[in-house]
Amino acid sequence: MDILNSKIKPMYFRYLVAASGSAMVASVFGMIDAMMVGKYHGPSGNAALAVFNPLWSIIYCLGLLAGIGGSVLFANHRGQGDEKTAQQYFTLSILYGIVLSAIAMLGIGLFQEPLFRFFGADDELLHLAKLYLKPIFFAIPCCVFSNILSAYLRNDNNPTLATVAVITGGIFNCIGDYLCVFTLDMGIFGAGLATAIGQYLAIMIMLTHFFRKKNTLKFVKPAKVLQKVGRISVTGLSTAVNDLAMGIIGILFNRQIMTYLGSDALAVYGIITQVTAFAQCLAYGAGQAAQPIVAQNYGAGQSSRIKECLKYGLYTCAGMGVFWVIAMLVFPNAIMNFFMNPTPSVEVIAPGILRTYGISYLLLPFNLFATYYFQSLMKPDLSMVASLARGAVISGAMILLLPVVFGANSIWYAMLITETLVAVFSTYHVLICTKQLI
Repeated sequence: MDILNSKIKPMYFRYLVAASGSAMVASVFGMIDAMMVGKYHGPSGNAALAVFNPLWSIIYCLGLLAGIGGSVLFANHRGQGDEKTAQQYFTLSILYGIVLSAIAMLGIGLFQEPLFRFFGADDELLHLAKLYLKPIFFAIPCCVFSNILSAYLRNDNNPTLATVAVITGGIFNCIGDYLCVFTLDMGIFGAGLATAIGQYLAIMIMLTHFFRKKNTLKFVKPAKVLQKVGRISVTGLSTAVNDLAMGIIGILFNRQIMTYLGSDALAVYGIITQVTAFAQCLAYGAGQAAQPIVAQNYGAGQSSRIKECLKYGLYTCAGMGVFWVIAMLVFPNAIMNFFMNPTPSVEVIAPGILRTYGISYLLLPFNLFATYYFQSLMKPDLSMVASLARGAVISGAMILLLPVVFGANSIWYAMLITETLVAVFSTYHVLICTKQLI
């Protein structure tokens, strides 16, 4: 499929199915773990995963930093006909991913207990979180490279392989979770083991792309390495911050919830983190489907094709937002029981919390899509402002201040306020950027 000449609608939806499928199944890794661990350990298992989730965000954001940052620049230079520079960005993305994986393993290996304490763990949750980490630690490079390789497969006209790889890994994870957690009676350690093996399997399938005749990705000797790595970092940082935002938000929520509401509320928040990850991954799919189309056509100066792609992206985000709000408002008990065997105290508080927090999902897809749109138009500053506001500045202020000013339960409105304010900013600048297209 020719990104510069093929019809936008079928091309966008082809990429959407592939990107959303890949992202959706990736999030299933965490959801199945949460369900199995919640059924095995009860609410304490879900609370332990809530403590662990910021670590997932840190690991995955490294892959997005190198993968999305490099692939946007790769697509833009390919759209300009500069194939040599495009391949240099691919090469540097891979090398950058190796360095980031090594740094992540070193930091997590040396400081895992202080990290989990900082993320909100007490003694019981610390023990469970460390058990879950043991097998996953050795799959950290796979977690980083799943995002890097997926981004480049989309830009090399093979998005389906990324989807197949993640689906295969996800299916193994589902089967392996049951066998390891229950059949082999490994509990939360078994869930981590199944997830780690699933990640390795997905990466092995993605690597088959490089043995195909249609592969156009090549390793070349890069020039001006530091300058190009800097551009990769600047371009990819806003998307990485979106994922890191879940970690930052998670840390703040964990600490505030344990201070004001206790471990039962943290167990419910553990469910929210899984649903949010799923909703956010689908929103990533919309942004990642548009990214190669917008970036290459922007490089080629084809503004009408960019505007058409934007239209389909906005339709997709609106549909996703409505779906998630309805699901959270109508089916909170079903969602709760899917993830755990609740205690009576958790059963009382969970539906109200899920409904209140769930309203924020209406605007979440658009806010994430907007960051990809800004990146693809070479506007990393706008993307960064939106990402930081959503992931740290506004959200952090709301999480910290609302319980103090309006009482403990007001914390569940923090993300609704955040998403609303960020949506105002993003809408204004999407309109401005689109009008500026020639």
